[in-house]
Amino acid sequence: MANKRNFLKQFFKDRKVVGAVSPSTRFLGEKMLASIDFEKVRHIVELGPGTGIFTDLIMQRMHKDTKLLVLELNDDFFHKLHDRIDDPRVQIIHDSAENISKYLDEELQNKQDVVISSLPLMVFSAPLRKSVVDASYNCLKPKGKYVQFQYSLQSKKFLEGIYKSVKITFTVKNFPPAFVYSCQKA
Repeated sequence: MANKRNFLKQFFKDRKVVGAVSPSTRFLGEKMLASIDFEKVRHIVELGPGTGIFTDLIMQRMHKDTKLLVLELNDDFFHKLHDRIDDPRVQIIHDSAENISKYLDEELQNKQDVVISSLPLMVFSAPLRKSVVDASYNCLKPKGKYVQFQYSLQSKKFLEGIYKSVKITFTVKNFPPAFVYSCQKA
């Protein structure tokens, strides 16, 4: 309950970064991760984890040799995640998602298997939205996946203009209900 109150507080405090009034549900997390083969994935980036619902699910599923890079811009969410998560496979960064490449070793540029994003793309300005999605695309290896949820279908044409394929699923088991975009790089 305290988690939900804090999330609502962060929403009103920083609407340009926090795009929902409550944390995502485990059901949405399951839908977000359904298309990922965790046995084959070794490099994952998570953008905008908030309270870490998806982060926890990713850590439970990821291989012992997988590395997870997490970027969170909100001060409160970052500090809570940083204090709570103690896993050598996970690196939590306090920065904007558009700066992914700054935190990847040169040999890992363009080699990430998956980018999982909870960012409220349609709340962002058009230049910031493009910068974040371009940074995600550029860090992915060929045939890498970008998984994004949104509360509407407004991002459909935007993502179709960037990725080779975009598949959309939906869950009502979230507040608000959400669309999950599973995109694949060429």
